[in-house]
Amino acid sequence: MSILVPGPDGRPRCGWCGTVPEFFPYHDAEWGFPVSDDRRLFEKLCLESFQSGLSWRTILAKRENFRAAFAGFDIERMAAFDETDVERLLGDAGIIRHRGKIEAVINNARRCIELTEREGSLARFVWTYEPAPDGLPPQSQTTSPASVALSKELKKRGWKFVGPTTVYAFMQAMGLINDHLEGCALREAAAEARRVFSPPS
Repeated sequence: MSILVPGPDGRPRCGWCGTVPEFFPYHDAEWGFPVSDDRRLFEKLCLESFQSGLSWRTILAKRENFRAAFAGFDIERMAAFDETDVERLLGDAGIIRHRGKIEAVINNARRCIELTEREGSLARFVWTYEPAPDGLPPQSQTTSPASVALSKELKKRGWKFVGPTTVYAFMQAMGLINDHLEGCALREAAAEARRVFSPPS
């Protein structure tokens, strides 16, 4: 949504915030600010996987329930989940009870451990896909060459529910790109956070 809407303080925000009031705090405090913490990155990939075919409002409203159900998105603990955990999660009304997505994020925890053993950390790996500023698509797009490339590599490594659109939303949210609209009150704050951010090496 390439329009601006007034926020609670009267300053302009990205148009998608205007859909529901709870988007404003998420937009202002999290979305588009760079993240180097593996657990936060993995959580977002999981939540974006669950969002596939649904709205982010649904996932955001259930985020604390997801955290409780999935051991705070502790990668090692999730990798040890078994069929008993799958059945437990399928019975949890506080999350999205979709067997394929539940099994996918447990699989992805195992693949994440393999990835970190090879690459050093999840953060180090994903930040190698940060696109050059002149390589960004128009803000109305839902994929980019970088998200296609990252999605392809994750799938090659056995990850599931990580298509290019899911990965692009992850890159937007985790600050790999600054997709706050021109004129958005948070665009410069996100840009400054990116300027002082040191990608893991």
